[in-house]
Amino acid sequence: MTHHLRRIVITGTLLAVGVALGVYWSQPKPVPVVVQAVERGDVQSIVSNTRAGTVKACRRARLSPAVGGLIARLPVKRGEQVKKDQLLLELWNHDIVAEIAFGEREAEASRARAREACVVATVARREADRLERLRSQNLASEEDTERATGNAEAREASCSAAREANRVSDARVAVTREALERTLLLAPFDGVVAEINGELGEFVTPSPPGIPTPPAVDLIDVGCLYISAPIDEVDSVSVKIGLPARITLDAFPGKTFEGRVRRVAPYVREVEKQARTVDVEADFVNPGDTPRIMPGYSADLEIILDTRSDVLRIPAEAVITNSAGRKQVLVLPPGDDRLQKRDIDTGLSNWKLTEVRSGLEIGDRVVLSVDREGVEDGALVSVED
Repeated sequence: MTHHLRRIVITGTLLAVGVALGVYWSQPKPVPVVVQAVERGDVQSIVSNTRAGTVKACRRARLSPAVGGLIARLPVKRGEQVKKDQLLLELWNHDIVAEIAFGEREAEASRARAREACVVATVARREADRLERLRSQNLASEEDTERATGNAEAREASCSAAREANRVSDARVAVTREALERTLLLAPFDGVVAEINGELGEFVTPSPPGIPTPPAVDLIDVGCLYISAPIDEVDSVSVKIGLPARITLDAFPGKTFEGRVRRVAPYVREVEKQARTVDVEADFVNPGDTPRIMPGYSADLEIILDTRSDVLRIPAEAVITNSAGRKQVLVLPPGDDRLQKRDIDTGLSNWKLTEVRSGLEIGDRVVLSVDREGVEDGALVSVED
């Protein structure tokens, strides 16, 4: 082969390689997509809270004595279980105890005086009755009879006055006992002592009107817990008492608790710089779920408005809404590597799943990564794992 011919062959070979590379590079590259097959299952329509909810106790009392004074007894500790009417705190009250003792003695003396006066009145009445009988037989003078009758009436009046004085003494003792009760702080229900603000010998005062102060004892009934969560005012219209709900807690990741709506607030909460919401409360259905849960935990609430069972469903992220408001999906047919856009009719939907009434069949693969560049009708794609 001559030198000239060799140059022609080499040049031709290079041109052929260049053309081949140009054709290869000019071909469209497949767009990687994530797909999922259409399946059957349940789809629920739900609403959820707009901000974190809170676990609350059905009963919680922030207790303080009704009067000020020095703490003389503090028989409970933080975290202690207490029973209804158990003593939580007692102020120094020796003066009131002494007043009660004095009043009881005075009341006893008053009762003795009342008995004496009534005995004298009974004797005087008998004497008056005796003279009345003698007077009817002309055996007693009218003057003696009238004097005996007047004396009996006076003695009876003294008896009534003594009895009333005795009632006054008893009432005075009752008032003093009430004053003693105001120095005692008793548990209004069974619960757990959450906080104690005070020590023996310290002086405590009740909160002035309109000025909240820390309670002396914070008592919580942990045997009854519920969730309170804010729901957007638009969604709240569909929420009814008795609807089932799912409760999730940050403190128990991956665990869901069964709940039921117990209350829907009859007003909309207006908070500056926040969306208007309605407070919704839900109970724990299973009492066994609550022993490890503490009041104050943050919680999320999903209220189930409706459920469709055994329907075609796809992930909600696969649904596209076009400019005309129609629902569409991108489908990758079996054995094909180009996408097809398809109109669908949808039913119930939530943030995760959407019911498909028509337009798809079991096994159809829909694209989930619809927001990727190049993912459109007719695009060449490759499927990611």
